[in-house]
Amino acid sequence: MTPDQFRKTAHQFVDWMADYLENIEQYPVRAQVAPGEIFNALPTAPPEQPESMDQIFKDFQEILLPGMTHWQHPKFFAYFPANSSYPSLLAEMLTATMGAQCMLWETSPAATEVEELVMNWLIQMLQLPKDWDGCIQTSASSSTLVAIISAREKYTNYKTNKNGVSPSDGLRVYSSTHIHSSIEKAVRIAGLGSDSYVQIEADQQFAMKPQALEQAIVKDIENGKKPICVVVALGTTSSTAVDPINEIAAICRKYDVWLHIDAAYAGTAMILPEHRHHLEGVNLADSLVFNPHKWMFTNFDCSAYFVKDKNIMLQAFSILPEYLKTQEDEKVINYKDWGIQLGRRFRALKLWFVIRNFGVEGIRNKLRNHIHLAKDLEEKVQHHKEFEQLAPRYFNMVCFRYNPTTHLLTNDQLNTLNELIINDLNNSGELYLTHTKLEGKYTIRWCIGQTNVEQRHVIEAWETIQSTALRIEKSFLI
Repeated sequence: MTPDQFRKTAHQFVDWMADYLENIEQYPVRAQVAPGEIFNALPTAPPEQPESMDQIFKDFQEILLPGMTHWQHPKFFAYFPANSSYPSLLAEMLTATMGAQCMLWETSPAATEVEELVMNWLIQMLQLPKDWDGCIQTSASSSTLVAIISAREKYTNYKTNKNGVSPSDGLRVYSSTHIHSSIEKAVRIAGLGSDSYVQIEADQQFAMKPQALEQAIVKDIENGKKPICVVVALGTTSSTAVDPINEIAAICRKYDVWLHIDAAYAGTAMILPEHRHHLEGVNLADSLVFNPHKWMFTNFDCSAYFVKDKNIMLQAFSILPEYLKTQEDEKVINYKDWGIQLGRRFRALKLWFVIRNFGVEGIRNKLRNHIHLAKDLEEKVQHHKEFEQLAPRYFNMVCFRYNPTTHLLTNDQLNTLNELIINDLNNSGELYLTHTKLEGKYTIRWCIGQTNVEQRHVIEAWETIQSTALRIEKSFLI
């Protein structure tokens, strides 16, 4: 491909991108294909001869696009959103064009210094402790792994252990029963094993019980175990419940345990002064993660990880072979030493674009609108005699189920009924919802956080849910 051909094709692609985002409501939200359908529509062997970009793009539109779930659709209410925005998308184009590998300051000084800058901006925006340091990780999962490995390093001096005995024996990591599954995965990857992972009972609001945590820590100490880390949730995946950080932080301080705050989704809401009370006690924590790629309009992947004592992290992750040494090492940050990966993309550029183009107030306005839409939906659910809310609404997600009062159904029957309802809704392509189970109840999760969602999208979806529930109920009871 020549530069002129590239220029022509790139303009065509940008026009398609703009049209796609402008007309995205014309697509079904969730992909409407069967397993294997895309794979079987493509050649089984690679082409021996070059193919034109026109033909490749034609296959993209006709074969691949029908197999895509459209995460930027305003009726995407599933999981947590992976938000995008125009400034973020433009930055991604520039990042891809430069193709820089930003592992060292020397390999791209601007990438390192912009990352340091935007992480300092986020500290100000969330009002985190000013002496904390931050870097961009790939995900909350990798950030939590960094936190747990750092805790392991702090309490075992893992890197310098040379006695032939595994220093992970008897270590303990704690979280609530409603924490994300990535916590246990991180415990395993860190070499501690699932037996080292202790889940603490949650209360009726699905938040960790501090008293139960302290009892578990005391019991483990009495049995010769070493508590090294507690992971709390500021916004659980199932219901966005918030663990009592301040009380748990006091317990961690009392027993000298690393406290990591998983605020992957809801952390963005801490930009709002009216929600910052959820972070009370953060000054006693050791690390925190939140994902701008979830609710801060920044393309995936971009996970913001903050740590109180970066030296412990550097002790765990810094390895300096001769071929990576540079003359500036003593004067600069080399982010290769701040996590798992050596190679690093210029992720900070899109975050820099987003914060500058939206402005902090523009971001707050978007967040407040999403929370307002969720509050309005919550009121509709509460006032409808056939629906019931199953968890408190903390931010912009409503957890509910259909429970017809005209029939006395068992919990198992209600679970089956609501599963049929959500499957029918998702198969329609009109909207996309996901579920969880809370106290054994099949629960519909409705998260209102897509960048460009409007009130009309919520109203239309609510009407569709009501009519679908009634239709499914009638056939279910036949």
